[in-house]
Amino acid sequence: MKLNWLSILLVALVACFDERSFAETEVPAVRIEKDVAYLDEDREEKADLYLPPVFEPGKTYPGIVIIHGGGWVGGDKGARREINIGTTLASNGYVCMSINYALAKTGSPTFPTNIQDCKRAVRWLRKNADRFQLDTEHIGAIGGSAGGHLTALLAVSGPEVGLDPEEDADYSCRIQAAVPMYPHCASTWEGKVPPMPYTNLPMFTKSLTEAPDLWDSASPIKQLSKDDPPMLILHGTADTTTPLRQSTLFNEEAKRIGVPSELIIIEGAPHSFHLQPKQQDLRQEVIGFFDTHLKQKKEGKG
Repeated sequence: MKLNWLSILLVALVACFDERSFAETEVPAVRIEKDVAYLDEDREEKADLYLPPVFEPGKTYPGIVIIHGGGWVGGDKGARREINIGTTLASNGYVCMSINYALAKTGSPTFPTNIQDCKRAVRWLRKNADRFQLDTEHIGAIGGSAGGHLTALLAVSGPEVGLDPEEDADYSCRIQAAVPMYPHCASTWEGKVPPMPYTNLPMFTKSLTEAPDLWDSASPIKQLSKDDPPMLILHGTADTTTPLRQSTLFNEEAKRIGVPSELIIIEGAPHSFHLQPKQQDLRQEVIGFFDTHLKQKKEGKG
């Protein structure tokens, strides 16, 4: 039987409706909670939560702290990169927490408060584990640029470094996997003026000459130890802000001392990108990395 134009139109409309309904029912939207307080009441910095579409009864979910960039002086938890990372990971079964943290201003240094805020976020997730059906033994972190530096430092700075915050000490602030993206992570100034972007930034409470140990505690490569968690480092060859050599040196030193580490070099990628830069879709690699280390029941730093 021949179909007239009206019949063809009706068939097409039904097909479109069926496809839309299937997409809506089979791929539920990620749940987002904005401006959640995770610090003391007098702090204005908040967090955005990206949660899986549903929490299945009896199932636990690994956590991810997302740390924004901005040269330690700017940036925001709700930037395009952080939204991309949060929605991507939450849709793959992760409880994600994108945080704002203390930013440096002239006359208002932030280190070590900025890294302590990252550690507070990890503790907050563990403290609120029941609410999110969180697997407290499997928490990771990811961040770009300054957030990449803080992600790397969060991974390698144990209690012995002296950066852990005092409050909620019953909860560990260690993580079990990290993805630093184009991080400044390999500064080894050793008594000399540190390289950019540390120089002339109001990040530190004391100068290098006054407190060299404090400056060293901010350098991830100086804090590496063989029991640090696995790391996946992402860096582009066209980065003119943070040299690729920073990630190369950090990756080489991590592997030399026995830390599981991999560096993915993205040809032609600039300094700032999310998980889907035009040069290379990185979602499979990042999700696969976190799945391996946070969803498979392995021992980790707890």
